[in-house]
Amino acid sequence: MPIQSKITKTDPDKRYRRVLSASTLAGDSVQNSAGEDLGKVDELMIDIPSGRVAYAVLSIGGFLGMGNKLFAVPWSALRVDEDKKIFVLDVDKKKLENAPGFDKDNWPDMADVAWGTQIYSYYGAAPYWEEKTSRSGGGL
Repeated sequence: MPIQSKITKTDPDKRYRRVLSASTLAGDSVQNSAGEDLGKVDELMIDIPSGRVAYAVLSIGGFLGMGNKLFAVPWSALRVDEDKKIFVLDVDKKKLENAPGFDKDNWPDMADVAWGTQIYSYYGAAPYWEEKTSRSGGGL
């Protein structure tokens, strides 16, 4: 999916959210297309050999940091709403709550292809490692 189609915007002169540090995205809100709050971005996971963002790790629920469950979501399943400055994930809250998740003290091996395939399949996204594009060093 082309980058431009993943960005919702109303003002073409706004140029923010194109190239940002990962740390600036931590804590950003995630909503579904119905406007329900799904959680916040906790971490971005980068596949170093491919140079791609593989997952956004979302933090859901909990009180004062206790009992938070984390969910790895394929980066390609998220889009940005520049006007609201949020990420949008097109799933209902119940689907996310029932997604394969993990405890903040027990992270899965995110380099494991079988695990990654399960996550990408759950969200209906094509695994980025199966794409036939090459890394040419060009821009976005």
